[in-house]
Amino acid sequence: MGAPDQLQIEVREEPDRVILRLDGELDMASAPLLRGALEQVQPDAAAMIVLDLERLRFIDSTGLRVILWAREHYLWRGQELAVTPGSPQVQRLLAVSGAGEHLRLTSSG
Repeated sequence: MGAPDQLQIEVREEPDRVILRLDGELDMASAPLLRGALEQVQPDAAAMIVLDLERLRFIDSTGLRVILWAREHYLWRGQELAVTPGSPQVQRLLAVSGAGEHLRLTSSG
């Protein structure tokens, strides 16, 4: 559906959290880019990792799998993953899939 360059990831470290701001489309082509960025967050960087989905225009099941993988990955490392609400399409996928029930919602701060 898209090329990896259709997803931009901005990483910002704050004292209490690391925020990854996603801009574009998260799909089969770009999911490896997000996973790579998530894997680079250091275990001692912060207690909370936030995926800012506010600028994410589209997400498919592959992108959703990466987000759910990240939740488990950070939980195993003693960190928490939270997401900000995204576009109506993103929110709809989280609701229909049931994934939204397992993700902590937060503001982008």
